[in-house]
Amino acid sequence: MSGLDQMMQRIAENAQAQVSGITANAQAEAERILAEAEAERTARSAEIAEKSARDAAAYRARVAASLEQQRRTALLSAKQTLIAELLEKSYETLLDMPADGYFAFLKKVLARYVQPEKGEICFSRRDLDRMPKGYLEELQAIAARQGGSLTLSGEQRTMDGGFILIYGGIEENCTIRALFDARRETLQDQVHGLLFA
Repeated sequence: MSGLDQMMQRIAENAQAQVSGITANAQAEAERILAEAEAERTARSAEIAEKSARDAAAYRARVAASLEQQRRTALLSAKQTLIAELLEKSYETLLDMPADGYFAFLKKVLARYVQPEKGEICFSRRDLDRMPKGYLEELQAIAARQGGSLTLSGEQRTMDGGFILIYGGIEENCTIRALFDARRETLQDQVHGLLFA
């Protein structure tokens, strides 16, 4: 082999050695990059799984809170409906009381609302028809004890029960409905306390 051939062979061997080194380095770099990518993928998968678990737990908590709120709302609505029905039943029971109890109740209402001045009292036709004998005199006596006087108004009103006091053109609505409506919140609280305490 001539010198030139030997030189060419050495250059080829050196080139081959360099190619092998470059290839080995490239292979090692590729494996390192793949290992880093795999580690990053594993870490990212763990982060995603952890975030997904947190999100799922938060969603379950929101759903549970929403269901609890719906349950409470339904329960409150049922309680309010029951209380309203009981109050309406109480109202009807009061209207349908026997005359002696009903008119005794109206005397108590009058004692609370009568004014120490001259006035009129107005009833419904139904109450006038079933009013006990001498009842108007009893009402006048109650008014007199308060320093006032009452006369029966010639006007009849359409109302379920109770009466209206008239003093100088100003009316005091003492109908059973007005009394119930004025005390509705207090009555609701009392019924709630009795039923649900």
